[in-house]
Amino acid sequence: MQEFLILALYLYICLGALLLFKSAILQEAGISFAVWGIAAVKALLLAKFMLVGRALRIGERYKHKALIWPTLHKSFAFLILLIILTGIEEVVVGLIHHRPLAESLANVVGATMFQGLATSLVMFLVLVPYFAFRCLGDVLGDRYLVSLFIKDHPEERNAIDTRQRVA
Repeated sequence: MQEFLILALYLYICLGALLLFKSAILQEAGISFAVWGIAAVKALLLAKFMLVGRALRIGERYKHKALIWPTLHKSFAFLILLIILTGIEEVVVGLIHHRPLAESLANVVGATMFQGLATSLVMFLVLVPYFAFRCLGDVLGDRYLVSLFIKDHPEERNAIDTRQRVA
């Protein structure tokens, strides 16, 4: 549950920033746009889909390679998973609300091919840091990696690390 909430928060922050940007652009054009609830619901839904994908061990193919490869592979594999599962979800919601199939599918990534490509690219870029962190956690251990991010480190250790990098 903790991982679900952290992942949902990360996705909400990313999606919220994108919605804020979209809202600013549309407001400049004289169009009112404020749908913060959608970002929260979408973040929870995507987090659930990602945990399902993780349980299914999607993207585990290159886990023994240099970290860039499993990071990119998982990001792309999960992007495809999220598009497929979001598509299914939108079609089901569309059926419930008696919307045409084309309209439901347009809600997945966008109404045009260009919007779909842009949306997919942005989502891929949101997934890359998450999976970079996850892949690094797999190598170093999640607890150690988290402690590197949230705990202060003694000055001596930083000096030793700097000398080792220079050498």
